[in-house]
Amino acid sequence: MHAVGPIMQNGFVVPDWREAALHWAEKLGVGPFFVVEHVAFSELRYRGKPTSIDMSVAIAYAGALQIELVQQHDDAESIYKDFLRGNAPGLQHVGALTDDLDRALDDNALREKIVQDGVTTAGQRFAYVDTVLHNGSMLEIVETDAGMLKAFDYMKDAARNWDGKDPIRG
Repeated sequence: MHAVGPIMQNGFVVPDWREAALHWAEKLGVGPFFVVEHVAFSELRYRGKPTSIDMSVAIAYAGALQIELVQQHDDAESIYKDFLRGNAPGLQHVGALTDDLDRALDDNALREKIVQDGVTTAGQRFAYVDTVLHNGSMLEIVETDAGMLKAFDYMKDAARNWDGKDPIRG
């Protein structure tokens, strides 16, 4: 069996990533946040059908835990819109990395539970699977490579050495 995990990310759906990032930075001491506005996808599917959404993410680290803030800017159907219809802004998913997304999905009988999946224009493959046992908290599995791990290490180092200034970075 190809293991999924460990959980390395908490993903929060928020109405305004900037406001949420400033809250995390000022009230909780988490930062700096690295932002990707209007994430570009080469493929995106929601419930098996091609779709397009306009979203931004802000990522920071609290120790080894990655905090991801997701804001969807449009009204396209997505897991983020689904979440906000039934919940206040908050924890929508937990994330884990894998070196082989197809194998992780197949070995863990998760392929039939995919709710949203795709590929960014940078080639990052991901799948959100419906593992909800309580309110919220899907599982996102992200296929990683050396470049992504290097970027995550850079963000972790920035968090370790953060002096509280410049909480939002492009």
